[in-house]
Amino acid sequence: MNTRPRFLKPSDDGGWQEDKTDVDTEKNTTFIFNSNLSLVLEQQRVRLPIYKNRNHILYLIKKYQVLVLVGETGCGKSTQLPQYLLEAGWCDGGKMIGITEPRRVAATTLATRVAEEKGCLLGDIVGYSIRFDDCTDPETTKIKYMTEGMLMREMMADPLLRKYSVIMLDEVHERNLNTDILMGLLKKILKKQKNLKLVIASATVDAENLRNFFNFNTTRVGEKDTATILSVEGRLYPVEKFYVREPVADYVKGLVDTVMKIHTSEPLGDILGFLTGQEEVDTAVSLLQDMGQPLEQFKLYVLPMYGSLPNSEQIKVFRHAPKGMRKAVIATNIAETSVTIPGIVYVVDNGFMKLRWFNADSHTDSLVIVPISQAAAEQRAGRAGRVKPGKVYRLYTEAEYEKLPADNGGEMERCELSRAVLQLKALGVENVARFDFPSPPPPRNLLAALELLHAAGAIDSNCHLTHPLGFRMAEFPLGPLHAKALLASDEFHCSQEISSILALLQVENIFTVVTSGALSMKARIKRRQFEVVEGDLLTALNVYTAFLGVKEEERKGWCYTNFVNYKAMKRVTQILIQLGILMKHFNLSLVSSKGNTENVLKCITAGFFPNAAYLHPSGVYKTIRGNQDLFIHPSSVLYTLQQPQWIVYCETLHTQKMYMRDLTVVKPEWLHDLAPHFYHKRVER
Repeated sequence: MNTRPRFLKPSDDGGWQEDKTDVDTEKNTTFIFNSNLSLVLEQQRVRLPIYKNRNHILYLIKKYQVLVLVGETGCGKSTQLPQYLLEAGWCDGGKMIGITEPRRVAATTLATRVAEEKGCLLGDIVGYSIRFDDCTDPETTKIKYMTEGMLMREMMADPLLRKYSVIMLDEVHERNLNTDILMGLLKKILKKQKNLKLVIASATVDAENLRNFFNFNTTRVGEKDTATILSVEGRLYPVEKFYVREPVADYVKGLVDTVMKIHTSEPLGDILGFLTGQEEVDTAVSLLQDMGQPLEQFKLYVLPMYGSLPNSEQIKVFRHAPKGMRKAVIATNIAETSVTIPGIVYVVDNGFMKLRWFNADSHTDSLVIVPISQAAAEQRAGRAGRVKPGKVYRLYTEAEYEKLPADNGGEMERCELSRAVLQLKALGVENVARFDFPSPPPPRNLLAALELLHAAGAIDSNCHLTHPLGFRMAEFPLGPLHAKALLASDEFHCSQEISSILALLQVENIFTVVTSGALSMKARIKRRQFEVVEGDLLTALNVYTAFLGVKEEERKGWCYTNFVNYKAMKRVTQILIQLGILMKHFNLSLVSSKGNTENVLKCITAGFFPNAAYLHPSGVYKTIRGNQDLFIHPSSVLYTLQQPQWIVYCETLHTQKMYMRDLTVVKPEWLHDLAPHFYHKRVER
């Protein structure tokens, strides 16, 4: 679908921004800092570090099929390179330049910025394509920003990507699941499509592996390399490295002590300290602020930095410290690659980071603290050498550094793979185990994905996509569990309710968040009008059904009165239109259950059957497979009710505990009846 750009009325509150965020706040942020904001656009472009490398980049893209472009965050590679290629004629003959981003917010904000620099309307020369929102024109769009998943969907219709002259994979250093799949697919395409060029943009200096992966002519005698590396990083000053003599028992306290020692003994220069999560950062900041400071010295200006901070707080780390003060930024892994903080001379490296790890037994993710890699340690150290010679203080011994892995590998090595396997099957990759991935997935995770897809009916016993269910699940821009629930709704005659529920699951909050005392109590009373004992999904459906029952001109006032998020409701309506078009494409009728709640609950169970949990006699919920401890999230309607014996959840949230969100009460016999390949009854003797 093509959405032509339009001007919004003052009363128009639309926008995809109400969608659930796909930003991992431990590693990324949506905030963008522009130090040249006061200059006109053309001067801002010239000031970017990438500008002086313009001709070198164009020459290497012409000479080689693959260019690995290394440049720190903020150097201009994401916004300027597509414009350089457009100006050099790479879009002649009706071709396009495609840029993939790992997150929806990055695709839309970058497209908006480039359209502004080109002086055109968004959706004309420059456009974007994300899930449920396509702002491009097939006739005029030359630069197209999109999420990685959207490019994979385009491959299903055009496996050789013939309409593109250049594909740019951005933020490759994050090595998320879709990035690795795309690199494997593009390697196959480049061998057949010699005119297609590929740019791999990364913020880390570990580019050798990427170049070697795409150098597929190295085995042929006399053949030139197909890939090369160009670094557009600024000048790097030498960084002196210090290690502890003995291992540190508490790295939070160790970091605080080290920061204070630097402050009292080292010359002026800002400090950057790394910790693993928001709680640790807040603890360290509090400890540093509570410490007394020598009166004869300049004071310490302590700031936290993590992705969930408000933008007004994040911008403080980019500004100079007040006169007579030294800035000390305590950050999560976000400061390693996602943001570049100016003025840093001293770095304190705790040696650890948080990673999501998939448990194939329980089909849940765990957030674990693991040692960083040597590549990550060097990247952190490099933050100290941007403005002058710096120092890095590592809270681990040199012997421990030598034992660290060379890199942490890609997300593919530690995440759930059912969606990836389904997409690869749809693209014609029959033997997924032998596919050429940059980082091959563990066989255990691959087996778990195949088992889940088989239980969902997407693949048969020979691991081939089933017709029509498997092919339909692959074509929907939803995860396998969501797609299964939607397709099963036709059988349970409740497609209207299930499509509404799935659209509601795509937005962040359907209720307005109220924190003040009296108003909070009023919001809670209003919310109770919609709550039902069957759980969160039917409660959300009640809200949307009530919203549709109000006259259109009165809906905004109704939302205000009932503390419902009006923007979220409008976004749900937009998503439902898109889902309706997809369902019509597959000849699925939109019918209502006419109040048959059990059919709706059974359909939810048919889709989300792997996410089932039961109430253990100890008072905590456990997954049926794997016995993983789970807890009901405080925002759930079931949190204050008597705990049901059996539930299914849509997602988990990691803080101090593993919480379940978007819950539905089910019966245990439904799990066996609807997913016999996944669950079996055990007879107690």
